[in-house]
Amino acid sequence: MGRGSRLLSQKKPGDYLDIIGPLGNGFTFREPRTENREPILIAGGMGIAPLFFLAESLIRGKRSSAYGKIQVLIGAKTKSHILCEKDFKKLGCDVQIATDDGSKGFKGRATDLLKVLLSTIDHRPSTIFSCGPKPMLKELIRITGQYSIPSQISLEAHMACGIGACLGCVVNTKAGYKRVCKDGPVFSGDEITW
Repeated sequence: MGRGSRLLSQKKPGDYLDIIGPLGNGFTFREPRTENREPILIAGGMGIAPLFFLAESLIRGKRSSAYGKIQVLIGAKTKSHILCEKDFKKLGCDVQIATDDGSKGFKGRATDLLKVLLSTIDHRPSTIFSCGPKPMLKELIRITGQYSIPSQISLEAHMACGIGACLGCVVNTKAGYKRVCKDGPVFSGDEITW
């Protein structure tokens, strides 16, 4: 939408880009302590991108047998804004959709769909991994706290330098301010203070 996207859209295969990355840290996963502890991946809008990579890593890294079926909840404004649904299904994930206008799947937000899912399953998920807009993540943390489910969230922030020097992307945590570009973008859900 902006100048940077316009410049990138003009690049052709084989063109070179001068970039710094990857920055910060990613999602971490531990073997669940009991069987049937499937993780839930919940994404809002463009937050789907890092979660697709996570699902691939879990499945192709042979962790899927330890975790069981991966549940994916995708939230979008309308059905035309849904991303990666078919890609997750090709990986073997159980995918559910929530749209604000009800044009596809559950009518409401992805966090509303999460509440429905948590009230209907007979076991607690091992971890909930999420990426999306801040209001969604804030509600997700409230829900996971209510159910005592560990969570990891990938934050989005405007980054000026990308190496932690400018402090333009800080978030407030229980341990003080941390940089999304260097200390994140993935944080434990209970670490962030909203």
